[in-house]
Amino acid sequence: MSQRVSRVVIAGAMVLGVVSLGGCATKKYVNQQVGQVSTQVNDVNNRVSDVSTRVNDHDAKLANLDQTSRDALQRAEAAGKLAEGKFLYSEVLTDDSMKFGVSKAALSPEAQARLDAFIDKLKTDNRNVYVEVQGHTDATGNKDLNYKLGEERAEAVRRYLNEHGVALNRIGTISYGADQPAAPNTNRAGRQANRRVVLIVLT
Repeated sequence: MSQRVSRVVIAGAMVLGVVSLGGCATKKYVNQQVGQVSTQVNDVNNRVSDVSTRVNDHDAKLANLDQTSRDALQRAEAAGKLAEGKFLYSEVLTDDSMKFGVSKAALSPEAQARLDAFIDKLKTDNRNVYVEVQGHTDATGNKDLNYKLGEERAEAVRRYLNEHGVALNRIGTISYGADQPAAPNTNRAGRQANRRVVLIVLT
């Protein structure tokens, strides 16, 4: 009888031991899974934080751009032309440096020299960029003709850039005519400042 009781006690102890070990193993497994999930959640939170920071930086930079640069960035993003959606810089080619003839779009030697320097900078930077060429005029003359003249000058610049190594699909053009003056059109100096081509460089 005592042997039978002893066997029962031993068997019970063994069962309790197995259950106890199983409980420890289950708890350890759960803790491991919880730890892995916590790590993944932290990684996601960090990525969300990084994205939020980049978005805030982008919005801050966008707020500091002039209207035509913001428009260029939005057009390029909408067309799927950008890898990063960033404004890099702009270059204003004034009438004084471009030497466009009156109501003409042909590029002067001075204009070509300025564009050569711009192309060299693009090649030196060696970045996958998109360039929007904006044509602007003064307010003299017919509004429709000013739009057409701005477009022709922007297109002349686009052709020159392409002939010197910039891919056509990386260049866009738009004419603002006299709608975005850089200075008042009430005097000669102001009108000269408004006759310009602006190169917006984006990535």
